[in-house]
Amino acid sequence: MQRFCLALDLKDDAELIAEYEQWHAKGKGWPEVRQNDLNAGILDLQIYRTGNRMFMILETDDQFTFEKKSEMDAQNPHVQEWERLMWRFQQPLPWAKSGEKWVLMDQIFQFEK
Repeated sequence: MQRFCLALDLKDDAELIAEYEQWHAKGKGWPEVRQNDLNAGILDLQIYRTGNRMFMILETDDQFTFEKKSEMDAQNPHVQEWERLMWRFQQPLPWAKSGEKWVLMDQIFQFEK
C-alpha cells in the first residue's frame, strides 16, 4: 500500500466553502467518480480542511500511479464534469504549477517507535 498527502486551497468565501462541503457530505459524491477512483487503485481517500486550506490523504494499492489516474480521469466524462464543478470552489496554491490543482506534499517527519 502507498500513502500520498496533497494540498489545495478553496476560494476564501464562507458560502462557497459551505457549498463545497455539501458536495462532499456523506452520500453526496458521484458514484461514477468514486468508481473511477477505485478502478485507479485508490483504496481510501480523506479530505480535511482548516480555513480555506484542504489536505487530502490517499491510500492506494501498490500499482497506483498519478499518470494512470490522470489518463483514466481524462477519459471519464463524469470525472471531467465533477472537476469543472469543483473548480468553481477551488483555487491553486500559490506555488502550484500551471494547471495543477492538488499539490503533492513532501513528508518531513515520521514518529519513530
